[in-house]
Amino acid sequence: MAMFGKAKEQLEFVKKAREIQKKLQHEVFTVESGAVTVIINGEQKLQKVTLSKDDVNLEKLDVLEKDIKTAVESGIKKSQEFAANLMKDIGGFPGMGM
Repeated sequence: MAMFGKAKEQLEFVKKAREIQKKLQHEVFTVESGAVTVIINGEQKLQKVTLSKDDVNLEKLDVLEKDIKTAVESGIKKSQEFAANLMKDIGGFPGMGM
């Protein structure tokens, strides 16, 4: 009987994982930092980077580089927080500490 319980638990895990993945695929996060706007999806894939030409100062490329890094890191963090909340909302994954 214990074997069937494990199989049922694994099936439920797969079902929850697919549900989360589907939700993450459709979620997007737009983040701005200085002259940079990035769009990152819920799977943490960078979708688009846009530069505001009016705000870019070619004399200060170090500022632009910092803005790109900050925007990407912020987008990833938002995506991670969203995914964590999704897992928490549906009860996490049994046996995985979530």
